[in-house]
Amino acid sequence: MGRIGKPHGLHGDVVVSFVSNRPERVAPGAVLVTATGEQLVVASARPNARAWVVHFTTVTSREGAEALRGTVLRAEPIDDESAWWVHELVGAQVADGDGAVLGTVRAVVANPASDLLELDDGALVPLRFVVRREGTTVVVDIPDGLLDPPPPGGRPRPA
Repeated sequence: MGRIGKPHGLHGDVVVSFVSNRPERVAPGAVLVTATGEQLVVASARPNARAWVVHFTTVTSREGAEALRGTVLRAEPIDDESAWWVHELVGAQVADGDGAVLGTVRAVVANPASDLLELDDGALVPLRFVVRREGTTVVVDIPDGLLDPPPPGGRPRPA
């Protein structure tokens, strides 16, 4: 969910890079947990470039902040029926609108344009083509040719 980076200032603030885009993760009172089970409660947070500057209630010095550098943070899952979580997508079957199975999701790959579903055969399907979830199946509406293998010798020639 996130990783603590360098200290920011002298009073215990740290720079945190989050994987989550959920604002409740950095709201005052939010509880984030380290790999050792230590609970860190957010006192305040503000955006900073591509990360957040976070102050935890129990960290009051630069030395305390430095001791947290590199710490991986986790949080309890958020119960949101409209959200699609990575742990729910990995292992799901992928099918087209006609019900033809295209593969199984092996991983979700972060990508600036659109996160990608990596299928068990290595094919990549942009998450933006997912139209619905039916139990453990993800239904996609992909353009023709997206999953076609490349021609021998690599990329197709321009027309």
